Order: sequence, then structure tokens, then C-alpha cells
Amino acid sequence: MPDDGQRISPWKGQRQPDEILFDEVAMIRDQWCVVLESKDVPVGKAVGVKRLGEELVFWRTRAGRVVCMHDRCPHLSARLSQGRVKPHDHLACPFHGFEFDPSGRCRYVPALGRSADPPKILQVPTYPTYEAHGLIWIWWGAPRENLTPPAWFDIGPDFSYCGFQDLWPVHYSRMIENQLDVMHLPFVHYNTIGRGQRVIVDGPLVRVEGDKLQVWVFNRRDDGTPPRRAAELPAPARPPFLEFLFPNLWQNRISDDVRIVVAFVPVDDESALMILRFYQRYVRLPFLRDLFNRLGCWGSRYIANQDKRVVSQQRPKRSALRSDEHLLRGDGAVLAYRRLRDERLAQTAGRTTPPPRSG
Repeated sequence: MPDDGQRISPWKGQRQPDEILFDEVAMIRDQWCVVLESKDVPVGKAVGVKRLGEELVFWRTRAGRVVCMHDRCPHLSARLSQGRVKPHDHLACPFHGFEFDPSGRCRYVPALGRSADPPKILQVPTYPTYEAHGLIWIWWGAPRENLTPPAWFDIGPDFSYCGFQDLWPVHYSRMIENQLDVMHLPFVHYNTIGRGQRVIVDGPLVRVEGDKLQVWVFNRRDDGTPPRRAAELPAPARPPFLEFLFPNLWQNRISDDVRIVVAFVPVDDESALMILRFYQRYVRLPFLRDLFNRLGCWGSRYIANQDKRVVSQQRPKRSALRSDEHLLRGDGAVLAYRRLRDERLAQTAGRTTPPPRSG
């Protein structure tokens, strides 16, 4: 299994099915997107999943590099995820034994024999992959040379973590907005992180730097004074409470030593996967560290389930900048996210799949 070193595998796709459009799930194209955890793709096994509205198969080479391909054999459309990973870094189709290399090119057709050169049209589209921090990204967009690694938070190897995954019956945009929403805390989380009835929302203070959205929270009890605007708030004396990295990574900075990180993974237009991790470097003795991490993870799951109960009933399931929802000043972070997401979607609107490219 690869360590947390930076690994990028190249784009080697030629052609994708014409019926697949990049904006099927209103996901921002031409960006790195977290789709799996490293542990989800063991050595020697093909793993089929649905991500971004597409059926994909993941597997590893002998060197441990993650390969992402369309889960469809170009011969008779069998699922490659039902096939075998061969010792010589080929994925074999379960139907007729066609073997494909990490670039998606067919290298062997048993019915033609070892000496035959398989037709070049037998090509499986692939996506570039990147693996670090125990997560797997894919570059979901048009091919580019010299891809820059995706951004990450200031969480180093001195942090330990405990995590879990949970599938929500919502569009990924609703999950993200829920974690940027500072108005819901006293109500959804009345007996956990929302205790204290801090219902007044000053600001919030929201800053946008490229693909990074930062939020400082200034909630307080209702003492009869009106909420202050963001411009009336003092300059922040600490890092942001909430930080979002487009397109689908979020961090709650509880303290310098305790964080919660979530990847909101688009599955399709009706569902998304939450990959949540409780990180900390406060407790370091092995037994106490593991106990502390498990308790933090248990608490995070309880709080996430409070959100899930409400968010899973929002309609429509996908959020939008232009809708019949009426946002208020306290929704500043949600509005900032919708604007940025809308801008990025507009930048790539009208594109379908990437053009053919030789391996």
C-alpha cells in the first residue's frame, strides 16, 4: 500500500462514451476530486464504484499505483470490476479474458492468440489519479499535461485520526452547504455543538482565495442587539473556523491540534458519500490516543447524523444559486459557495467528454 507520498498517475484515456456528460451531477469539471480512501482499493483486487454519475473501476499496479478506468469493457460492455488483476499489471475482463494495461489499452485478446496485436479501438477510458493522506483523487475533466497536485490542509504526519464513511440520499452540494451553515447549530445540534442558544449570527466573516473558502464564526446569545455585519467585525485573531477546498474537501478547525475533515464525494444526482475523519495530535500515547480518536469519531458520527436527518429531507436535492430559496445575511458562507460553484460550472458549461487522445 502506498504511503502518504505524492503520487500522480497520467491521463491515458482515448475516448469516453458519447452519452456521458460531465455535468450530469452538476459537478465542477477540470479539478481533482476525492473519490475514495486508500484502504478501499486493496492490492490485487478490482473495485467497482459509482462516482460522479459514472461507473468506475479502481485497481493497483504491482508498484501500488492506483488506476481508474471506466467499468465497461469496450468489447461487449461487461463490468471490468468483475474481472481479475493479473500479476503483470493487466486487468482482465471476466467475459472473454481481454486484458487491459493501466493506460486502458487492450494488450491481449485470448481468442486471437498471444502473437496478435489487439485492435486499437479496444481502449478503456481512464482518469488520472493522485494518492496522498490515505485518500484517492481523480482528475475529472479534460486531459492536461503536468497536473498540479490537489491542495490539502495544514495537517501533517504528526496527526492521528479515526474515521468513517456514510452514504447520504442527497446531492453533494447540500452536504457541503450544511457544513458551511452557521445558523443551524442551535437547532439541529441543540444538545451537542449547538448548546448555549447562540442564535444571533454576527457576520459571518467569509473570505475567498482562489479555490479556498474560509469562514470565521461569531455566533452569540440574543441580548437584544442586532447582528453585526461582516464589515463591522474585528479582524480575525485566529485561523478560520471552517475551511473549504474546491471541489469537495472541508475542514473544521476546532483547534490547532484537533480538526475534523470531510470529503463530500458525489455518487450521482441523488446521493453522496461522506468520508469523515477526526484528526488530533493532542494525545499521543498509543492506547490513550486510539481511545481519544474513537471517542472523537463517535461524537462526529452522532453530530453528522443530526445533520443527515434534516438535510436528507431538503428539496430539491441539489442546491442552486438561482432558486426560490431566500438566503439571509447569516447565510453568507452558503451564498459565497453557491456563487463560486456557479462561476466554475459556467466556465466549463457546454463541454461534453474530452476528445480522443493517444496513449
